[in-house]
Amino acid sequence: MRAEDNTLIDQVRSTWRAQDGETAEQIFARAAKVAHFVPRRWEHGRKTDTGEPVVLSWAKHPTDKAEDDSAVTWEVGRDGTVTLVTLYAKPMELGWRAFALSLLADEVTGNETGVGRRFLHDPANFNFVTTAQGRLGDLLRRSRCTVGDGANVHYLPTVDEQQTVQTVKDGLWRVQLSVDCDGQGAGYSTRDVIIFEKREGQDWEPRSFLAKRIATYAPESLFDQADPKDQEAFEADRKALAK
Repeated sequence: MRAEDNTLIDQVRSTWRAQDGETAEQIFARAAKVAHFVPRRWEHGRKTDTGEPVVLSWAKHPTDKAEDDSAVTWEVGRDGTVTLVTLYAKPMELGWRAFALSLLADEVTGNETGVGRRFLHDPANFNFVTTAQGRLGDLLRRSRCTVGDGANVHYLPTVDEQQTVQTVKDGLWRVQLSVDCDGQGAGYSTRDVIIFEKREGQDWEPRSFLAKRIATYAPESLFDQADPKDQEAFEADRKALAK
């Protein structure tokens, strides 16, 4: 490997940070403890018109063949800016728990054996989502909500409708999980799907009925003050999800 290749790799490893300050290697090491994720090698890719790529290849199992490896790619721009460009890996920017959740969700979808479902069901792992009332995981615990199957964290890129091009800028992260809450006194079922979305540089926004209540009311009064409009909104969400 050329000296300049090593320099670019070291630049990514030392300067890129998630939103909570974690390095890529810290995220990989922590995610590997709960998901099928085996980091393999750093490489310098072929230079493009916009910059120079640096790639980390990884496998699900130590015995997997090299041709089956997946990759996470950063681009080092001409101005030295380091940008994560692999769309499925964009949850890394939220921290290691978000990245691990996205990997585990893919494992569930792919019928992988030995999936760390306990991690998927632990409310504390969703504390990277923040609201005006506090961190999501803490709010779920205080609201006596349990996390069910179907939790996922993924990144939705912006699509240029004229050119049908996906970009890694101006997209959004989406967190989705199903919960069952012990809503004593609630006038409606408290089993629902929670959806939060966040655009780059902006705060998390609630996008589902229960997410909006969690972001608005304290856990102690989460299921109080229900009115007919709340019930209608819940029923509409439930019917849409049942289709």
